[in-house]
Amino acid sequence: MSDVRVIIQRDSEREERVVTTGTTAADLFAGERTIVAARVAGELKDLAYEVRDGETVEPVEISSEDGLNILRHSTAHVMAQAVQELFPEAKLGIGPPVKDGFYYDFDVAEPFTPEDIKRIEKKMQEIQKRGQKFSRRVTTDEAAREELANEPYKLELIGLKGNAAQAAEGADAEVGGGELTIYDNLDAKTGELCWKDLCRGPHLPTTRNIPAFKLMRSAAAYWRGSEKNPQLQRIYGTAWPSKDELKAYLDFLVEAEKRDHRKLGAELDLFSIPEELGSGLAVFHPRGGIVRREMEAYSRKRHEDADYEFVNTPHISKEQLFETSGHLPNYADAMFPPLEFDGQNYRLKAMNCPMHNLIFRARGRSYRELPLRLFEFGTVYRYEKSGVVHGLTRARGFTQDDSHIYCTKEQMPQELDSLLTFVLDLLRDYGLTDFELELSTRDPESDKFIGEDEEWEEATEALRQAAEKQGLPLVPDPGGAAYYGPKISVQARDAIGRSWQMSTIQVDFQQPKRFNLEYTAADGSKQRPVMIHRALFGSIERFFAVLLEHYAGAFPAWLAPVQAVGIPVGDAHVPYLQEFAAEAKKKGLRVEVDASSDRMQKKIRNAQRSKVPFMIIVGDDDMAAGTVSFRYRDGSQENGIPKDEAIAKVLDVVERRVQV
Repeated sequence: MSDVRVIIQRDSEREERVVTTGTTAADLFAGERTIVAARVAGELKDLAYEVRDGETVEPVEISSEDGLNILRHSTAHVMAQAVQELFPEAKLGIGPPVKDGFYYDFDVAEPFTPEDIKRIEKKMQEIQKRGQKFSRRVTTDEAAREELANEPYKLELIGLKGNAAQAAEGADAEVGGGELTIYDNLDAKTGELCWKDLCRGPHLPTTRNIPAFKLMRSAAAYWRGSEKNPQLQRIYGTAWPSKDELKAYLDFLVEAEKRDHRKLGAELDLFSIPEELGSGLAVFHPRGGIVRREMEAYSRKRHEDADYEFVNTPHISKEQLFETSGHLPNYADAMFPPLEFDGQNYRLKAMNCPMHNLIFRARGRSYRELPLRLFEFGTVYRYEKSGVVHGLTRARGFTQDDSHIYCTKEQMPQELDSLLTFVLDLLRDYGLTDFELELSTRDPESDKFIGEDEEWEEATEALRQAAEKQGLPLVPDPGGAAYYGPKISVQARDAIGRSWQMSTIQVDFQQPKRFNLEYTAADGSKQRPVMIHRALFGSIERFFAVLLEHYAGAFPAWLAPVQAVGIPVGDAHVPYLQEFAAEAKKKGLRVEVDASSDRMQKKIRNAQRSKVPFMIIVGDDDMAAGTVSFRYRDGSQENGIPKDEAIAKVLDVVERRVQV
């Protein structure tokens, strides 16, 4: 056997090793049980891959992003095998890994029941213990069609080869643009075929390498995400490198469920999404309206202090406006269908920027006016598919806190720097403090993006420099830019560690061209402004939901719908508390008195369930001394506080925007 020289790359460490022909990646990392795959020349390979002379091989740990995807995709195969063993007539859809788990779609006669899910999970455990081998096999399109003749959805994917990723979410896990492969599940002892699936891989060596998994739920899902296609049944699951990590994740889900903004919105009487209005269209109730008003009022004040000018635009316009901006060709699927009247097509507004361009263009502009910062709480409408609409976080009608800044190229670096600082400071004021930044850039292979390479390079570099000044982690997002320019996204982690995309800042050289925007420079020449798009909350509805979940409904006093509730020990103490509440209201505080017939302990429990920051309790001693007693959310209490001091204490907490 001839020698093969390979380089093993582990982070910054390189090791050259001489091995014999036929050595596999598994041989290179023998005994390292956490290694589940290898990366060779940038491509992920099974551990069964035979290394070649001169190749650089990187180990892939199961706990890495790639390793988790391999684990979860392998578990999805086990689930699909279990389903077809229990339901032989089930047809296979797509089964990709997703964030924190995996799913697989099936065409079955009846929806899966909770009992079915338990049976499938038990069958998966049996398959896992058998230690079946995942074995890769190259095939041709023709041979695959013959072999998978009874799997109509797989046949469709074969026909989409090379474009599957664009045609169906998750399809790139099964079909790429290169060779076609099938993965066989082989009996550990006999090598007999147990099951097979069209798949790009890679996979774990055997089913026994799956440490911990659980099936979560089932739901309906349209094939390839289109309502015109058959409705399949999707089973969601999760898989982790250890049982402890699985348990931690399941505990996290329990906490997340407690914080679900849809659940809290109903419990706290903040908002609802009536069926009569339609999916993704919310109404805010009086208490939710208070939270929203306070959110907007503080944001408005901060924008006024930063020299933004407030504008207002209509909810509908002629379709041609969105043709000019380039949105209609690029975002038609996300816009509601046209409304025809007066012989023209009109569209519900899906974005505010085209209308702000019209405001800029309404009269001649001088360099002395720049930077011009326009701001609007602008309601927009997006035709989100029913499968992705989710409470307030993915809605069809929502209000953006949208700003568009027009500046010179010379002003752009400083404007981006101050803008990003402004955004982060304002998010911190609402209680979010853990950030990272994401830089979304152009995909040079895609024809979606408009404009010259030099413009994109200049815009991207300006954003990069502004981001780096913040001293925060900067994560690349290749190909994630808008069609007209690169963007920085602020990712914020909430109280239980979930990451939410918050503010976005985009540099746009293209729309000023498309709208022929100009300003008169100091030398009298006509120049093109740079346009910076910025949504700080993203949408008010979504930010409302994020804060509701971040605080688990227990808003800090400045945002709380009711900042304090008066709780009398007996009926005789009600008038005293009502006088206290009246004085507090004169100072701008939101104070209520519970004068119901409930016993005091029930009133306290009601206030705790409503997550009111302060409970003001009054009995005979307080009335005699002109004082009140404070009871806090955590059950602690302060007694004998003079009324004026009590009001001042609540005011101080509200004005400092701190949590109690």
